Amino acid sequence: MDFFSSFAPTMSLYITSLASGSNGNCYYIGNEHEAVLIDAGISCRETERRMSRLTLSMRKIRAIFISHEHTDHTRGSEVISRKYNIPVYITAATHRNSRLWIDPQLVKPFYTDDPVNIGGLSIHAFAKRHDASEPHSFTVTGNGTTVGVLTDIGTACEHVVRHLSQCHAAFLEANYDEKMLEEGRYPLFLKRRIRGDDGHLSNHQALELFTTHKPPFMSLLVLSHLSAQNNSPQLVYDLFSRHANGTRIVVASRYEETEVFSVE
Repeated sequence: MDFFSSFAPTMSLYITSLASGSNGNCYYIGNEHEAVLIDAGISCRETERRMSRLTLSMRKIRAIFISHEHTDHTRGSEVISRKYNIPVYITAATHRNSRLWIDPQLVKPFYTDDPVNIGGLSIHAFAKRHDASEPHSFTVTGNGTTVGVLTDIGTACEHVVRHLSQCHAAFLEANYDEKMLEEGRYPLFLKRRIRGDDGHLSNHQALELFTTHKPPFMSLLVLSHLSAQNNSPQLVYDLFSRHANGTRIVVASRYEETEVFSVE
């Protein structure tokens, strides 16, 4: 039975993290009729398996949007696109640096701050700081509801702040705990990359962004892209829960999908 058959028509968006971490990132956002994937960083087979467990249909996916060229965001896109005839929205620079081979008829460009409309969904790409050729984050709006995918962010720039403040729900990076990174086994150059302006958000940087700029109507925050070595799901959950102020806090797993959340 399809997930949506158990619901009467609503004004919701339905979202899940299918994977979140350096081993793969893939976020599903949709309404009752169509959906998009933001990044496709796990294999087609694993994407199908996780979607099936959630009783979500691959046939509802109308597009894949690629945030940047790193393989943990692109790994499954070629096969998924080919098997299901799904267009891949990607900037020219990201495509050039990704080494992806996608049917040219299925390659679609997107442009900063120029929304793409797919059925009842509007996908808005905006620039961010990260060590990639042309990195973007996204908001997806439908049924009067906006969901943000805000990961792989070195600095909470004005674009990130502005878009987070519009979100009813968001996937927000909380990549590392500062103390764990400092005392951990990573080489110095990698520590500097992670905490640099084009790296990743720490737990406390993400918390400051959340507490300072979240709108009063944000009902759900899914903490995403946690480091396996330099963070702890329980640590980051406890940290954000103390400051949630009515927003539900969930930590996305790097090993399995979350439940499907209905966001109104």
